[in-house]
Amino acid sequence: SQSEQQILYSQLECVQSIKDGVLEEAKCTESDRVTLLPHQGSGAETQTQSALKLLQVQTETLYNKGDSEDLYVTNILYEREVTKREVTGGEATELVWKLCLAHGASYETADLFMTLVFELRHLSLEALRALWQRSSFKCRDNWQPLIDALPSCATEPCVVLMKDLIASGEVEEDKVEYFFWSFAFISNPTSGMIESLAPLLKSPRASQSCFLGITALVHRFCSAHSSCDHVPAVQSVIRTLGKFLGGNCTVQDSEHLSKMQLVLKAIGNAGLAAASLAPALSSCASLKSHPVGIRLAAVQAFRRIPCSVRVSDLLPEVT
Repeated sequence: SQSEQQILYSQLECVQSIKDGVLEEAKCTESDRVTLLPHQGSGAETQTQSALKLLQVQTETLYNKGDSEDLYVTNILYEREVTKREVTGGEATELVWKLCLAHGASYETADLFMTLVFELRHLSLEALRALWQRSSFKCRDNWQPLIDALPSCATEPCVVLMKDLIASGEVEEDKVEYFFWSFAFISNPTSGMIESLAPLLKSPRASQSCFLGITALVHRFCSAHSSCDHVPAVQSVIRTLGKFLGGNCTVQDSEHLSKMQLVLKAIGNAGLAAASLAPALSSCASLKSHPVGIRLAAVQAFRRIPCSVRVSDLLPEVT
């Protein structure tokens, strides 16, 4: 209210001198007063004076056209200078050792880790396997730098090595999940990646992340390649999913029901590549004897299948 005294009072005064549209001088005085006990008049006051003065004007800026030869337009994604030298596994091994000795969350650790990722992208599968034999150790804080760097590598040799480590059981379960989820973020997948990963779907221990990670990779591959359903690696994945479906998604128990729902979700994930499974999906959705969850999952599996298939007689009304 107006009857209450103000605790903080501030004032700023500036005087500017402008000539020919150019600021020549500016002088400012700022006063701040804080009243701690208004009734007793105690408090503190500060005063700050600043001055800015123009010293000179440069009328012409020399521009060397040669300076622009190394400039180019690019996006804002992080990039490193492409090296023409041959990268060896020994350099990557040294980086892993340095990461183990570096302090936790520091700029040095981040830079070393990024350097390791870019080094891995230049290594062949043989070099990566040799690197794993030398550098699969854990640091004193139970950290394995190579395990964390592999998913960011995103090359075919790195994916094949990750598949080998998953199949051999050399990686802890939480890191296996990390591997599978990373497949969905590979921007330029290859048929070789899919071919190496496809056998993992047949494992009795195949998890949800296994089905969804691999089929997400298939979807990304098919988004960039026309007629991907003719690629043998893609056909292998779809055949495996089709065998799980059977003719009409018949399930025997609750465990099989959960697995069937996962397979249907994976088919929806694969999208375009799974168009050949449309008849089986239609049967799954149309049989009224099936659990509602299975029928609904079968309908949802059509979400990325081309409209020419989806709106045909293959998908009847579901009641």
